[in-house]
Amino acid sequence: MGIDWKPLLDIIHGAQRFVITSHVRPDGDALGSELGLAGALQSLGKDVRIINPSATPNHLMFLDPQQQVRKLGDGVTAANALEADVHIIVDTSAWQQLDCVRTVFEKTAAIKVVIDHHQSSDDLGAHEFKDVAAAATGVLVLELIEALGVQPTVDQAIALFTAIATDTGWFRFPNTDARTLDAARRLVVDGVQPAVVYRELYERSTLSRLKLHGRVLSRVAVDFDGRLAHTFVLQKDFEELQAHPSDTEDLVNDCLTVNGAQCAIILVEQKSGQVKISFRSRSGLDVAKIAEQFGGGGHRQASGAMLPGPFASARERVLKVLGDELTGESPA
Repeated sequence: MGIDWKPLLDIIHGAQRFVITSHVRPDGDALGSELGLAGALQSLGKDVRIINPSATPNHLMFLDPQQQVRKLGDGVTAANALEADVHIIVDTSAWQQLDCVRTVFEKTAAIKVVIDHHQSSDDLGAHEFKDVAAAATGVLVLELIEALGVQPTVDQAIALFTAIATDTGWFRFPNTDARTLDAARRLVVDGVQPAVVYRELYERSTLSRLKLHGRVLSRVAVDFDGRLAHTFVLQKDFEELQAHPSDTEDLVNDCLTVNGAQCAIILVEQKSGQVKISFRSRSGLDVAKIAEQFGGGGHRQASGAMLPGPFASARERVLKVLGDELTGESPA
Protein backbone atom coordinates (compact mmCIF):
# COMPACT_ATOMS: atom_id res chain seq x y z
CA MET A 1 0.00 0.00 0.00
CA GLY A 2 2.79 2.45 0.79
CA ILE A 3 2.45 5.66 2.78
CA ASP A 4 -0.29 8.27 2.53
CA TRP A 5 1.87 11.36 2.15
CA LYS A 6 -0.94 13.94 2.16
CA PRO A 7 -0.62 14.85 5.87
CA LEU A 8 3.10 15.47 5.38
CA LEU A 9 2.52 17.43 2.18
CA ASP A 10 0.21 19.70 4.15
CA ILE A 11 2.87 20.16 6.84
CA ILE A 12 5.55 20.95 4.25
CA HIS A 13 3.42 23.43 2.30
CA GLY A 14 2.43 25.19 5.53
CA ALA A 15 5.97 25.71 6.85
CA GLN A 16 9.12 27.58 5.84
CA ARG A 17 12.01 26.60 8.13
CA PHE A 18 13.12 22.96 8.26
CA VAL A 19 15.78 21.06 10.18
CA ILE A 20 16.60 17.53 9.00
CA THR A 21 18.43 15.07 11.26
CA SER A 22 19.45 11.42 11.14
CA HIS A 23 21.16 8.94 13.41
CA VAL A 24 24.58 8.94 15.01
CA ARG A 25 27.36 7.63 12.71
CA PRO A 26 25.30 8.31 9.56
CA ASP A 27 25.45 5.76 6.75
CA GLY A 28 24.60 6.07 3.07
CA ASP A 29 20.86 5.75 3.62
CA ALA A 30 20.85 8.41 6.32
CA LEU A 31 22.92 10.97 4.42
CA GLY A 32 21.45 10.22 1.03
CA SER A 33 17.92 10.58 2.39
CA GLU A 34 18.78 13.84 4.16
CA LEU A 35 20.43 15.42 1.14
CA GLY A 36 17.77 14.24 -1.30
CA LEU A 37 14.98 15.60 0.89
CA ALA A 38 16.81 18.84 1.63
CA GLY A 39 17.34 19.53 -2.06
CA ALA A 40 13.68 18.91 -2.84
CA LEU A 41 12.53 21.25 -0.07
CA GLN A 42 14.98 23.93 -1.16
CA SER A 43 13.60 23.72 -4.70
CA LEU A 44 10.24 24.69 -3.17
CA GLY A 45 11.82 27.80 -1.64
CA LYS A 46 12.14 26.38 1.88
CA ASP A 47 14.93 27.20 4.33
CA VAL A 48 16.60 23.88 5.18
CA ARG A 49 19.45 22.89 7.46
CA ILE A 50 20.83 19.40 8.01
CA ILE A 51 22.12 18.96 11.57
CA ASN A 52 23.44 15.58 12.69
CA PRO A 53 24.85 14.19 15.93
CA SER A 54 27.97 12.93 14.09
CA ALA A 55 30.25 14.15 11.34
CA THR A 56 29.92 12.79 7.81
CA PRO A 57 32.32 9.86 7.27
CA ASN A 58 35.07 10.43 4.74
CA HIS A 59 33.88 7.85 2.23
CA LEU A 60 30.50 9.60 1.92
CA MET A 61 31.80 13.16 1.59
CA PHE A 62 31.30 12.96 -2.18
CA LEU A 63 27.54 13.24 -1.56
CA ASP A 64 27.92 16.65 0.06
CA PRO A 65 30.46 18.77 -1.85
CA GLN A 66 28.88 21.98 -0.52
CA GLN A 67 29.11 20.69 3.06
CA GLN A 68 25.45 21.24 3.87
CA VAL A 69 25.51 18.57 6.57
CA ARG A 70 26.63 20.01 9.89
CA LYS A 71 27.49 18.34 13.16
CA LEU A 72 25.76 19.67 16.27
CA GLY A 73 28.36 21.48 18.36
CA ASP A 74 30.72 22.03 15.43
CA GLY A 75 29.79 25.51 14.29
CA VAL A 76 26.08 24.95 14.87
CA THR A 77 24.40 25.17 18.27
CA ALA A 78 21.30 23.72 19.85
CA ALA A 79 19.76 27.20 19.62
CA ASN A 80 20.34 27.14 15.86
CA ALA A 81 18.68 23.73 15.63
CA LEU A 82 15.65 24.98 17.56
CA GLU A 83 15.01 27.67 14.95
CA ALA A 84 12.63 25.58 12.85
CA ASP A 85 8.99 25.20 11.99
CA VAL A 86 9.43 21.50 11.22
CA HIS A 87 12.10 19.08 12.50
CA ILE A 88 12.34 15.91 10.39
CA ILE A 89 14.15 12.77 11.55
CA VAL A 90 15.04 10.32 8.79
CA ASP A 91 16.23 6.70 8.94
CA THR A 92 15.71 6.13 12.66
CA SER A 93 12.90 5.89 15.18
CA ALA A 94 15.15 5.38 18.23
CA TRP A 95 16.02 7.91 20.91
CA GLN A 96 19.42 6.31 21.47
CA GLN A 97 20.34 6.85 17.82
CA LEU A 98 19.77 10.61 18.06
CA ASP A 99 22.55 11.02 20.63
CA CYS A 100 23.10 14.74 21.38
CA VAL A 101 20.29 15.81 19.02
CA ARG A 102 17.81 14.07 21.31
CA THR A 103 17.74 17.06 23.69
CA VAL A 104 16.98 19.40 20.80
CA PHE A 105 14.22 17.16 19.47
CA GLU A 106 12.66 16.85 22.92
CA LYS A 107 12.70 20.63 23.51
CA THR A 108 11.73 21.92 20.09
CA ALA A 109 8.44 23.72 19.51
CA ALA A 110 8.64 22.68 15.85
CA ILE A 111 6.34 20.11 14.30
CA LYS A 112 8.10 16.75 14.65
CA VAL A 113 8.22 14.28 11.77
CA VAL A 114 9.80 10.84 11.41
CA ILE A 115 10.41 9.15 8.04
CA ASP A 116 11.80 5.66 8.55
CA HIS A 117 11.78 2.03 7.45
CA HIS A 118 13.21 0.32 10.53
CA GLN A 119 11.32 -2.32 12.47
CA SER A 120 12.52 -1.15 15.90
CA SER A 121 10.81 1.98 17.16
CA ASP A 122 10.48 4.34 20.11
CA ASP A 123 7.70 6.86 20.58
CA LEU A 124 9.41 10.10 19.54
CA GLY A 125 6.22 12.11 19.84
CA ALA A 126 6.25 12.81 16.12
CA HIS A 127 4.07 12.46 13.06
CA GLU A 128 5.36 9.09 11.87
CA PHE A 129 5.63 8.14 8.20
CA LYS A 130 7.00 4.64 8.38
CA ASP A 131 7.04 1.64 6.07
CA VAL A 132 9.08 -1.36 7.22
CA ALA A 133 8.53 -3.03 3.85
CA ALA A 134 10.69 -0.39 2.14
CA ALA A 135 14.27 -1.50 1.50
CA ALA A 136 15.66 1.90 2.44
CA THR A 137 14.54 5.27 3.75
CA GLY A 138 15.79 6.59 0.42
CA VAL A 139 12.92 4.76 -1.29
CA LEU A 140 10.44 6.56 0.97
CA VAL A 141 12.05 9.95 0.44
CA LEU A 142 11.95 9.45 -3.34
CA GLU A 143 8.25 8.63 -3.10
CA LEU A 144 7.69 11.74 -0.96
CA ILE A 145 9.57 13.93 -3.44
CA GLU A 146 7.46 12.56 -6.27
CA ALA A 147 4.31 13.20 -4.23
CA LEU A 148 5.49 16.81 -3.86
CA GLY A 149 5.70 17.05 -7.64
CA VAL A 150 9.44 17.79 -7.54
CA GLN A 151 11.80 16.57 -10.25
CA PRO A 152 15.05 15.44 -8.56
CA THR A 153 18.24 17.07 -9.78
CA VAL A 154 21.15 14.82 -10.69
CA ASP A 155 22.79 15.49 -7.31
CA GLN A 156 19.58 14.66 -5.44
CA ALA A 157 19.15 11.51 -7.52
CA ILE A 158 22.73 10.42 -6.75
CA ALA A 159 22.11 10.94 -3.03
CA LEU A 160 18.93 8.85 -3.10
CA PHE A 161 20.46 6.15 -5.30
CA THR A 162 23.35 5.90 -2.81
CA ALA A 163 20.83 5.58 0.03
CA ILE A 164 19.09 2.68 -1.68
CA ALA A 165 22.21 0.96 -3.03
CA THR A 166 24.05 0.96 0.30
CA ASP A 167 21.10 -0.26 2.37
CA THR A 168 20.55 -3.16 -0.03
CA GLY A 169 24.21 -4.16 -0.29
CA TRP A 170 24.24 -2.98 -3.90
CA PHE A 171 20.91 -4.74 -4.49
CA ARG A 172 22.04 -8.15 -3.24
CA PHE A 173 20.31 -8.26 0.18
CA PRO A 174 16.93 -9.99 0.63
CA ASN A 175 15.21 -6.60 1.09
CA THR A 176 15.71 -5.89 -2.62
CA ASP A 177 12.37 -6.21 -4.41
CA ALA A 178 10.56 -4.84 -7.46
CA ARG A 179 9.77 -1.60 -5.63
CA THR A 180 13.45 -1.13 -4.81
CA LEU A 181 14.64 -1.77 -8.35
CA ASP A 182 11.95 0.46 -9.84
CA ALA A 183 13.03 3.30 -7.54
CA ALA A 184 16.63 2.77 -8.70
CA ARG A 185 15.47 2.76 -12.32
CA ARG A 186 13.70 6.10 -11.89
CA LEU A 187 16.83 7.61 -10.39
CA VAL A 188 18.94 6.35 -13.30
CA VAL A 189 16.45 8.06 -15.63
CA ASP A 190 17.06 11.21 -13.55
CA GLY A 191 20.76 11.06 -14.40
CA VAL A 192 22.48 8.65 -12.00
CA GLN A 193 25.39 6.66 -13.42
CA PRO A 194 25.60 3.55 -11.20
CA ALA A 195 29.21 2.83 -12.19
CA VAL A 196 30.26 6.28 -10.97
CA VAL A 197 28.43 5.89 -7.66
CA TYR A 198 29.94 2.42 -7.15
CA ARG A 199 33.42 3.79 -7.80
CA GLU A 200 32.94 6.57 -5.24
CA LEU A 201 31.62 4.13 -2.64
CA TYR A 202 33.86 1.11 -3.06
CA GLU A 203 36.89 1.90 -5.19
CA ARG A 204 38.50 4.77 -3.28
CA SER A 205 39.85 2.92 -0.26
CA THR A 206 42.79 4.30 1.65
CA LEU A 207 45.74 2.05 2.39
CA SER A 208 44.82 2.31 6.09
CA ARG A 209 41.32 1.02 5.35
CA LEU A 210 42.66 -1.95 3.39
CA LYS A 211 45.12 -2.82 6.15
CA LEU A 212 42.37 -2.59 8.77
CA HIS A 213 40.17 -4.92 6.74
CA GLY A 214 43.03 -7.40 6.45
CA ARG A 215 43.68 -7.37 10.18
CA VAL A 216 40.03 -7.65 11.19
CA LEU A 217 39.20 -10.38 8.68
CA SER A 218 42.20 -12.39 9.88
CA ARG A 219 40.45 -12.54 13.27
CA VAL A 220 37.19 -14.03 11.99
CA ALA A 221 36.16 -17.00 14.10
CA VAL A 222 33.15 -19.32 13.97
CA ASP A 223 31.17 -20.75 16.85
CA PHE A 224 28.06 -22.83 17.52
CA ASP A 225 28.80 -25.44 14.84
CA GLY A 226 29.80 -22.76 12.36
CA ARG A 227 26.51 -20.91 12.56
CA LEU A 228 28.02 -17.70 13.95
CA ALA A 229 30.94 -15.85 12.34
CA HIS A 230 32.37 -12.99 14.39
CA THR A 231 35.29 -10.60 14.57
CA PHE A 232 36.26 -7.40 16.37
CA VAL A 233 38.09 -4.08 16.15
CA LEU A 234 39.94 -2.46 19.05
CA GLN A 235 40.85 1.18 19.49
CA LYS A 236 44.52 0.30 19.14
CA ASP A 237 43.80 -1.04 15.63
CA PHE A 238 42.60 2.41 14.54
CA GLU A 239 45.60 4.05 16.17
CA GLU A 240 48.24 1.66 14.84
CA LEU A 241 46.88 1.68 11.28
CA GLN A 242 45.75 5.34 11.24
CA ALA A 243 42.29 4.16 10.23
CA HIS A 244 38.87 5.64 10.96
CA PRO A 245 35.79 4.05 12.55
CA SER A 246 33.93 4.42 9.24
CA ASP A 247 36.54 2.10 7.70
CA THR A 248 34.78 -0.83 9.40
CA GLU A 249 31.75 -0.50 7.11
CA ASP A 250 30.75 -3.76 5.36
CA LEU A 251 33.14 -5.92 7.40
CA VAL A 252 30.22 -7.61 9.13
CA ASN A 253 28.79 -8.52 5.71
CA ASP A 254 32.13 -10.10 4.79
CA CYS A 255 31.83 -12.29 7.89
CA LEU A 256 28.45 -13.51 6.70
CA THR A 257 30.06 -14.90 3.53
CA VAL A 258 31.57 -17.76 5.57
CA ASN A 259 29.94 -20.94 4.31
CA GLY A 260 27.41 -22.24 6.81
CA ALA A 261 27.20 -19.02 8.83
CA GLN A 262 23.63 -18.06 9.65
CA CYS A 263 24.59 -14.98 11.65
CA ALA A 264 27.56 -12.61 11.79
CA ILE A 265 28.62 -9.89 14.19
CA ILE A 266 31.42 -7.37 14.49
CA LEU A 267 32.30 -5.69 17.78
CA VAL A 268 33.97 -2.29 17.52
CA GLU A 269 35.53 -0.72 20.61
CA GLN A 270 34.76 3.00 20.89
CA LYS A 271 36.93 5.78 22.30
CA SER A 272 34.39 6.14 25.09
CA GLY A 273 34.98 2.53 26.12
CA GLN A 274 31.59 1.44 24.83
CA VAL A 275 31.34 -1.36 22.28
CA LYS A 276 29.35 -1.00 19.07
CA ILE A 277 27.84 -4.27 17.82
CA SER A 278 26.60 -4.83 14.26
CA PHE A 279 24.45 -7.91 13.64
CA ARG A 280 23.61 -9.62 10.35
CA SER A 281 21.48 -12.71 9.72
CA ARG A 282 20.50 -14.80 6.74
CA SER A 283 18.41 -17.34 8.65
CA GLY A 284 15.18 -17.20 10.60
CA LEU A 285 17.09 -15.48 13.41
CA ASP A 286 15.61 -12.02 14.12
CA VAL A 287 18.66 -9.94 15.04
CA ALA A 288 16.51 -6.85 15.64
CA LYS A 289 15.04 -8.57 18.69
CA ILE A 290 18.53 -9.48 19.89
CA ALA A 291 19.76 -5.91 19.39
CA GLU A 292 16.74 -4.63 21.34
CA GLN A 293 17.91 -6.66 24.35
CA PHE A 294 20.95 -4.38 24.40
CA GLY A 295 19.07 -1.13 23.80
CA GLY A 296 19.54 -1.15 20.03
CA GLY A 297 17.43 -2.24 17.10
CA GLY A 298 17.04 -2.15 13.34
CA HIS A 299 15.85 -4.73 10.85
CA ARG A 300 15.17 -8.44 11.18
CA GLN A 301 18.37 -9.29 9.30
CA ALA A 302 20.50 -6.19 9.98
CA SER A 303 20.64 -4.43 13.34
CA GLY A 304 22.97 -2.79 15.80
CA ALA A 305 23.45 -1.83 19.43
CA MET A 306 25.86 -0.02 21.73
CA LEU A 307 26.98 -1.81 24.89
CA PRO A 308 28.88 -0.48 27.88
CA GLY A 309 32.45 -1.71 28.21
CA PRO A 310 34.83 -3.11 29.00
CA PHE A 311 35.27 -4.88 25.68
CA ALA A 312 35.77 -8.40 27.06
CA SER A 313 32.58 -8.37 29.12
CA ALA A 314 30.52 -6.88 26.27
CA ARG A 315 31.80 -9.58 23.95
CA GLU A 316 30.99 -12.31 26.46
CA ARG A 317 27.43 -11.01 26.94
CA VAL A 318 26.68 -10.86 23.23
CA LEU A 319 28.14 -14.28 22.46
CA LYS A 320 26.11 -15.86 25.26
CA VAL A 321 22.84 -14.40 23.99
CA LEU A 322 23.64 -15.40 20.41
CA GLY A 323 24.62 -18.88 21.53
CA ASP A 324 21.29 -19.32 23.30
CA GLU A 325 19.43 -18.16 20.19
CA LEU A 326 21.43 -20.08 17.60
CA THR A 327 21.40 -23.40 19.38
CA GLY A 328 17.61 -23.26 19.19
CA GLU A 329 17.58 -22.34 15.48
CA SER A 330 17.23 -24.74 12.59
CA PRO A 331 19.41 -24.08 9.52
CA ALA A 332 17.79 -22.06 6.73
